[in-house]
Amino acid sequence: MAALLTMATVVTSSGMAEEAPIDAQTLIESLDLKGHVEGGFYRRTYEATNQPRVDSDGAERFSMTSIYYLLTAEGPIGHFHQNRSDIVHYFHLGDPIEYVLIHPDGEMETRVMGADPRKGQLLQMTVPGGVWKASRLTGVEQGYGLISEAVSPGFDYGDMTLGVTAELLATYPQHRSYIEALSRESAPKR
Repeated sequence: MAALLTMATVVTSSGMAEEAPIDAQTLIESLDLKGHVEGGFYRRTYEATNQPRVDSDGAERFSMTSIYYLLTAEGPIGHFHQNRSDIVHYFHLGDPIEYVLIHPDGEMETRVMGADPRKGQLLQMTVPGGVWKASRLTGVEQGYGLISEAVSPGFDYGDMTLGVTAELLATYPQHRSYIEALSRESAPKR
């Protein structure tokens, strides 16, 4: 089956309109994405400003927020992190993205988000709060994978813990290969 390419209309120097594949840099610029502390690129697209704020362990949060999130061939990893809130992911475009989830009891599972449900790829996926999550781009045909995330209660950096290799290995040594591949030696500054 031929690869599904997302196309955009571009105007050539002769003034003619042509279809060209969308690449990662075009998405970064078109969607106004910025680098994310866990890896990849993002932009917050929604805050539930017209809804009452909710209390989340003594701090006020939006009832929901949403972002675009992009992994690229140059930055293919979203490093291990844990969020307090539940997150629903929605696949949009590009190559499949593998998610590695480590549950509080130590159970690990992998899931793949992508455009082809016939291959078991998910168009939508929920990750409960308290689960360690990492992601990585698995394909190279298009050089990117674009998703959206909806978070409830809304995302706040105070509710996110960045995974550090040594700390994760101390708790989950049975998952060494994944942790070493998908975590950082120290947490980057936010």
